[in-house]
Amino acid sequence: MARWAPRSIAPPAAGLAALARVAPEVRRTTHGGPFAVAFVALLTGAAPGALAQPGPLVSADGALGAGWREAGLPQQRPPMTRFTAGTFDGRAAVRVQAEASYGHLVFDLPGQRVAPGLRWSWRLERANGAVDLASKAGDDAAAKVCLAFDLPLQRVPFMERQLLRLARSKTGENLPAATLCWVWGHAEPRDALIANPYSRRVRVIVLRNRDDALNRWWDEERDIAADWRRAFGDESAEVPPLLAVIVGADADNTGGHSVAHVTGLRFAP
Repeated sequence: MARWAPRSIAPPAAGLAALARVAPEVRRTTHGGPFAVAFVALLTGAAPGALAQPGPLVSADGALGAGWREAGLPQQRPPMTRFTAGTFDGRAAVRVQAEASYGHLVFDLPGQRVAPGLRWSWRLERANGAVDLASKAGDDAAAKVCLAFDLPLQRVPFMERQLLRLARSKTGENLPAATLCWVWGHAEPRDALIANPYSRRVRVIVLRNRDDALNRWWDEERDIAADWRRAFGDESAEVPPLLAVIVGADADNTGGHSVAHVTGLRFAP
């Protein structure tokens, strides 16, 4: 996983440009995925605490859904992961193509209370056989769905808390203190829980791997609270409010190539 920034930013998000001036030590701690993405507190129109849904990934006219934005880090050398809306294998979905690249789609839901469940469907068309989620050299994913949480800073271990404060100070952004991802890995066993090798602020659960068939849809449903407690229960038994919903893939560390499709992402009662 790498580091980039949104291609286009609304005026209130101008502070994202400060990411380009993050000190090297902060870059090292934020390298590696959604923790490094600068999230913007955009108004969603929902009342505080009301249960809102991320917008559809694909709009009625076949374009990328409203409210979703491409995001990464500044001064990125690898190209951006490509996100293309369309119809694939009979379903309206987003094609996620990573080729030695990095990137995310982000839907901001700041302050959103967490729903009981999260559902989506995905399929893998081409796998990246060099993925090793436990190593820095192999820290890529052919497909991932993530939730970024507004974990209270006092819940974060002391050293990580100081690094997070430094990163927030350097960027001027409310970088998430905890990000939970469900990923399509490779050799990792299904249901493995892995801390990101660059930052423990990101933890992943492997849902699919090389044993799962390519070119077929897999439907997922996750108990958010149960997965949160498993991944971050050492820091907080209570699930904190959301910051954003994320879809992505990357292949910048391995230099590999993967193609996936994602659709039907929504919170479940």
